[in-house]
Formats: sequence, structure tokens, C-alpha cells
Amino acid sequence: MPEGDTIFRTARSMGRALMGKPVTVFRSTYPLLTRFNDDSPIAGQLVEHVESRGKWLLIQFSGGATLATHMLMNGSWHIYRHGERWQQPRFNMRIVIENSDFVTVGFKVPVAEMHTPQSLDRDKRIPRTDIDVLRPDFDATRVIDRIAAHALEEIGDVLLHQEVIAGVGNVFKSEICFVTGINPFCKVVALTREQIAAAVAAAQKLVGANVLVDSGNTIVTFGGRHRRTTHETDPGASLWVYGRTGDPCRRCGERIRRRIQGPDARVTFWCQQCQPMPDGSSVDG
Repeated sequence: MPEGDTIFRTARSMGRALMGKPVTVFRSTYPLLTRFNDDSPIAGQLVEHVESRGKWLLIQFSGGATLATHMLMNGSWHIYRHGERWQQPRFNMRIVIENSDFVTVGFKVPVAEMHTPQSLDRDKRIPRTDIDVLRPDFDATRVIDRIAAHALEEIGDVLLHQEVIAGVGNVFKSEICFVTGINPFCKVVALTREQIAAAVAAAQKLVGANVLVDSGNTIVTFGGRHRRTTHETDPGASLWVYGRTGDPCRRCGERIRRRIQGPDARVTFWCQQCQPMPDGSSVDG
């Protein structure tokens, strides 16, 4: 699943390509989007706004509708000049939005819905802006309270709940827990409010820093890159624990552990020495 910083950068690039320009072509392989376009043609409308909300990407049209898409594990949006060769085969295309300068293509987009302002407000799956770590109106106190309300869940799972704190993905989850010294398998009830606050602050810092690095002002198709949570310049030393099973901890030398966590079976990485359980127990990994 794409991380929040990936969706944020995609939204920025798509905004530069689409905003303020009339749509010349809109087509989709999804019957509901096609039916909506038949009833209320998107061609001729302006793209007024493109934004990310956690893992969702929203495109607002001047007619009042908003296209909301979620990438899940394999979806992506690409941006091309007219005549430029697509990086994926055409049978992976799900949505195309064109203007006079650019062609934006949603490949393998698994979730795509048209919303009115009212239905968008009612949809609880799409995060509010004040719980998105990348938004200027992020409300840390509100998010701390939301995390604390999941007292009997493991903090590593809760950090992935987009309705609790939006924008944190699986890579950052492990990294946030490491830099704050929190064991990802610790129940939220065992954490102090100060520890939860530290995790929230780390989420803002790490995810935000990865958006600012090389974000630039160009219009690009974002294909992913190494994220960085350490201060090392070596690309091979960019992360503290994620993907480093069996390697020595960069702080203490202890072996980095790996374990499947949560109902979605996401992989979690941690250092037993640097991230002890509050009761002194150990977690197999």
C-alpha cells in the first residue's frame, strides 16, 4: 500500500498538471463512473482542486463532483504528455483524465467513486483533514485522544488506522515506534499520554520530512524511492529497522526482528533492546 507521502506527492504533481484547466477527455472502465459521466459530463469542467487525505486522492471538478480514489496495494496515477508512451499496458488503465497539455491515467485503481459535497462529508472512510499528518490543520491533541481510545489494541496496528491518524503507512509505522522507543506490540493502554504524543510528533516529523525531500515543483509520475528516517547520507542506511531483519541495530547492535502483526498481516520490524515492552516481557520475532 502506498504511504501517505507518496499520495501527497502524487496529488501535488496531478494538481500542477490538472488544476485550472478544462478537462477535454474523461473515461473509465468502471460502469458507475461511466454512468456519472454520461449524466453529468466531466469534459468541459475545470479541475478546481486535487488533494490527498491519508491514502485517498481527491479530484474536485467545477460541476461540484469529487472523484475519490484509493490505491490499496497496486494502484497508481501516472502523468504523461500527449503522445508519450505509457509505463503500464493499456489493459491496466481504469481512469483517464485529459486536458490540452497532459494525460493522467489511473492504473489498477481498485477504489474509485464520485461524490457530492454532502456524500463526501458523510463518508467515514475518507479521513478528515485535521487527522492527516501532512495537513497544516493537523490536530495533534485530537489524534492523541483517538489513539488513546484504542486502549486494548497494539500501537503498531493503531498507527495504521487511517480514521485515527491518516498518512502513516507500514514503513513509517515501524520507524515511528523505533525512534520513540516504543515496542510496536505494546497495547495502547500501557503507554503514557506523553509516549503517545511522542509517537504522533514523530509521525508528523518523519512523514513530513519525506515529502519535503526532492518534492520540487515539477510535474512527475512518482514511482517510489527510498524513504529516509535516519540522518545517514548512505542510501543503504536510510531506515532504522524496516526491512532489516537479522541486521544489527544501528543504535545498540542487537539483531533486528521481524513479525507479522494485526488482522491485515502487515510486517513489523523492531529492536528488542531499544524497544522493550513496559512489563519487561519479550516478543518473539
